[in-house]
Amino acid sequence: MRKSIFLTGVILWVPFLTAYITHPTKAEPTPQPIIPIQPTPIKTDSLVTALIQVESRGNDSAYCKSEEAVGCLQIRPIMVREVNRILKIQGKENRFKLKDRWDREKSLEMFYVWKGFHHSNSTNEQIARNWNGGPKGHQRKSTIKYWAKVEQQLNQDGKN
Repeated sequence: MRKSIFLTGVILWVPFLTAYITHPTKAEPTPQPIIPIQPTPIKTDSLVTALIQVESRGNDSAYCKSEEAVGCLQIRPIMVREVNRILKIQGKENRFKLKDRWDREKSLEMFYVWKGFHHSNSTNEQIARNWNGGPKGHQRKSTIKYWAKVEQQLNQDGKN
C-alpha cells in the first residue's frame, strides 16, 4: 500500500515541479535572405560534344522508342541504373531518375560519372565504343562503325 501511495505522490508532483523548472530560452535565428544558387554549367570536352552530335545531332528531345534511349546522349534506363550504382559505391547521396535523361546538364553529369568510374585512363575510341556497345563495346565489331562516325565528328569539330 505504501508503494502505491508513494508512486501516486510522485506522479502527482511531477506536473507541479515542471511548472517551476526554468529552461533557457534559445534566441530566434536571424532570418537570412534566400539567394538562388545558379548551377555551374558542365564544361564539355570534344569527345562528349562529338558523341552528342552522333547520338542526337544535338537534340535534347531525341527519343528512340525501340531502345528507350532519351536525350542528347541517348541514355538508356540501364545506364541510369549503372550511374546510380556508381554513385552508391562512391558514397554519394544524389541519384538520377529516368526523367533526368531529358535534361542536357544531368545527362552530361551521368556521362562524366560513368566515364570517370570506368574510363579514367581510356582512349576516346574505347570510351565511345563502350558508350555505344556496353561494357565490352570496345571488343564488338558492331561498334567500329559507330567509332568511325564519332572520330569523323571529332576531326570535323577540330577543323572549326
